[in-house]
Amino acid sequence: MTLNRRSFLGAATATAASLGAARVWGASHGKPRVVVIGGGAGGATAARYIAKDSNGEIDVTLIEPTRTYYTCFFSNLYIGGFRELSSIAHTYGTLAAEYGVNVVHDWAVGIDRDAKTVSLAGGYTLPYDRLVVSPGIDFIEGSVPGWGVETQNAMPHSWKAGSQTQLLKAQIESMPQGGTFAMVAPPNPFRCPPGPYERISMVAHVLKETNPTAKILIADPKEKFSKQGVFEEGWNKHYSGMIQRIGPDFGGDKVEVRADSMELVIDGEVEKVDVCNVIPAQKAGRIAELAGLTGANGFCDIVPATMQSRVDENIHVLGDACNAGDMPKSGFSANSQAKVAAMAVRAALTGSKAFPAKYSNTCWSLVETNDGIKVGASYQATEEKIAQVDGFVSQTGEDADLRKATFEESLGWYAGITADMFG
Repeated sequence: MTLNRRSFLGAATATAASLGAARVWGASHGKPRVVVIGGGAGGATAARYIAKDSNGEIDVTLIEPTRTYYTCFFSNLYIGGFRELSSIAHTYGTLAAEYGVNVVHDWAVGIDRDAKTVSLAGGYTLPYDRLVVSPGIDFIEGSVPGWGVETQNAMPHSWKAGSQTQLLKAQIESMPQGGTFAMVAPPNPFRCPPGPYERISMVAHVLKETNPTAKILIADPKEKFSKQGVFEEGWNKHYSGMIQRIGPDFGGDKVEVRADSMELVIDGEVEKVDVCNVIPAQKAGRIAELAGLTGANGFCDIVPATMQSRVDENIHVLGDACNAGDMPKSGFSANSQAKVAAMAVRAALTGSKAFPAKYSNTCWSLVETNDGIKVGASYQATEEKIAQVDGFVSQTGEDADLRKATFEESLGWYAGITADMFG
């Protein structure tokens, strides 16, 4: 099915408050209270659907530190010059004004699960009846030797969109002629499985036009990656001889970086580079760990039918922060999970009907101008996990018209999902 803004919003239905803080810590007039931590594809969607579909029966508070949210999905297109930064920037005014969501721009720094409260950096404490936790990712310290947040300006991760994305784009555009761009790709599981390889494509697109003798080096700890066949086909077609990937058989899993000297050490071999994009190993956002919601792999186990935490039935965990079975960590996945969680929350707090959980995901990537590819699937909840029912992926050898249509489909999806998130 071809997705555009209207069809995406129509499919989504299957499942005037102030931006200030005055209502947040006041009385709820007897209404059940839902607090949502994180204003991305999971949290913003959940807040909007709970508020909208409860018809004012539930007080909804959304906690998000940033006033302008930049989507990670489509940020690679900004790096490639296909989007302006402003086109991936979104604010929360409509959620507040039209849906009655109390939007609080602050950091959640603690969750007291016994008292059912959330503590904010500003000193306030918010009570909840149900809590939705969708804090995205944090990085695992030491996962790339030599790299840390203190070196992220020299070797940006750009895996949280915004200033880091701008920084990486500027570094790419300032590379010397014939220079080397390097990426340290992350191990599984991580946010947006095709994302690093779309980024490589977008960097190659820029360099092909402005710095055609430059080289791209990928140090990758994984034996294989999402949409590998069609990505590599596209790289050979559009960027022949520019991109070299070093997998674990040749030391891609044994990487050290030296930010001061701009060096990459791969299995003991030193490579001098001009730009280095380090994407470390990932875990759930810090607040989930502080609340005791994370498991052994750093992410949160959930009940597949409701997105409830396995350790606390009053908390629902969404998006990149959760172990979602067969579902990848993506914006589409988080949006899909948010609707299931919103339905479960409304059913628990207002007695409304809950329908069986259904999930879906599609991840689009751009390889070169009008050369779009995709992968996706539908899923159902089992007792053990969110399980894939069917799936699809772009094939090698597809004609140019199909690839262009796939890219145009992604534009319609972006318009639709951001409207679904932010109103």
